[in-house]
Amino acid sequence: MRSLPCDCLHQLVGNDIAVKPLAPGEFRRQGRMVVDFLANYYENIEKYPVLSQVEPGYLSKRLPSSAPQDEEPMEAILDDVRQHIVPGLTHWQSPNFFAYFQTNTSTAAILGEMLCAGFNVAGFNWVSSPAATELESLVMDWLGKMLELPTPFLFSGNGGGVIEGNTTEAIICTLTAARDRVLRRLGHNSIAKLVVYGSDQTHCSFQKAARVAGIDPQNFRALKTTRSTLFGLSPDTLRKAIRLDIDAGLIPLYLCTTVGTTSSAAVDPLAPLCEVANEFGMWVHVDAAYAGASCICPEYRKFINGFADSFSFNAHKWFLTPLDCCCLWVKDPNALVKSLSTAPEYLKNEATESKQVVDYADWQLSLSRRFRALKLWLVIRSYGVQNLRSHIRNHCRLAKLFEELVEEDCRFEVVFPRYFALVCFRMCPSVVAGMSNGHIVENGHGEAWKLNKVNRFNAQLLRNINASGQVFMSHTMVEGVYVIRFAVGATLVSERHVIMAWKVAQEHANSLLSMPASE
Repeated sequence: MRSLPCDCLHQLVGNDIAVKPLAPGEFRRQGRMVVDFLANYYENIEKYPVLSQVEPGYLSKRLPSSAPQDEEPMEAILDDVRQHIVPGLTHWQSPNFFAYFQTNTSTAAILGEMLCAGFNVAGFNWVSSPAATELESLVMDWLGKMLELPTPFLFSGNGGGVIEGNTTEAIICTLTAARDRVLRRLGHNSIAKLVVYGSDQTHCSFQKAARVAGIDPQNFRALKTTRSTLFGLSPDTLRKAIRLDIDAGLIPLYLCTTVGTTSSAAVDPLAPLCEVANEFGMWVHVDAAYAGASCICPEYRKFINGFADSFSFNAHKWFLTPLDCCCLWVKDPNALVKSLSTAPEYLKNEATESKQVVDYADWQLSLSRRFRALKLWLVIRSYGVQNLRSHIRNHCRLAKLFEELVEEDCRFEVVFPRYFALVCFRMCPSVVAGMSNGHIVENGHGEAWKLNKVNRFNAQLLRNINASGQVFMSHTMVEGVYVIRFAVGATLVSERHVIMAWKVAQEHANSLLSMPASE
């Protein structure tokens, strides 16, 4: 490395450094400014269009193309945030945000993030920050007990939990552990024969994880689901697929089940699927990214009954905890450690050698890791189990309200059964067909043409709803059917927001229905 020029050295010695990046007084002053800015943002969040209205490339036209040479005051920076950044945000914390699955937050969690950033420890092993490791282990056992996970998933039962960044990381880690467990027995050349299984409703992160883990793309099975099973994976379908693969000389490795699919919040029947997988010695992972949080409520706990090897859910979706916070439990932590551990000289220490501590770097992909447990700890302590349950139940109640509003309007239909806080709906095919004044029947168009017309109508309805800026919803396609997804999950949402969202949908439907029919 080259030495700094003399003039630079002159600036960096002594007690006369021009900028003090961590001066406590200035931190206190600027911190208050940022907290006030965010508090004002939340007070006024309903005034913003939920879906950002900017065009691609807007920010490069507003901000300088080069970094400033000298320091700038926080007042000026926050003013730029207000004028240039906020307009480019889609407001995920808006009570009128009903798209995707929300990533909600809370006062306790935001303050937890502040503590995490303030301490800024890289807790890759126990000795690098004992509190970071031990609090994470404690909080994961707390949460595991709240979910009533079987004891083998807890540290007290020789399993354990870890906070990953997201579901993709959780699946990559467990799939890698499952892969290596088999390859140690059969030899590395068998990797080309390994097969992984999910359904056509399994999240795309599973496919990405399989690629990263070196699974042959031809050995990735997305098994078809149907309306008859409410789009859950059929155990019979799984067993038939496994037997076909075994007959072809392949090796069944890993099953990814889902509780609360992204498209429709469908639930795979865990117990019978686990029984099938266990017959063939497969690793079973439960991806409950969305709906797992609801399972702290006794009435939803039934959805995660099964005999899996690993279980994960995203606290950053529905647990008042911001990104990133994916909670993963495994029955056999040693399987993760054997696959993900490294032991460079510069990390060796007596605590690790004693085998009495957890080194979380060996449970994840990266080495360094954030002190994520702080925000989860603050959330659980600040609100308590009963209030967290009430938070989830309230969202499910509001989703039920929206479902009832849809069902009251005979022009609309709820397309899939509602399990949690997601309602999938659309304008009825008969209403859309009626716009053509019999044109469909007279010209003898088939069902495919009719379905396409209905899909295009509902897609246009959703575009118009979102373009209004009043609410934001998203869509999916299941069995060729285009549906609008209404997911309740914002921290600030209330009954009036749900009622208003439905009125917006009705108004735009009325407008579309009044337009002349087009081919």
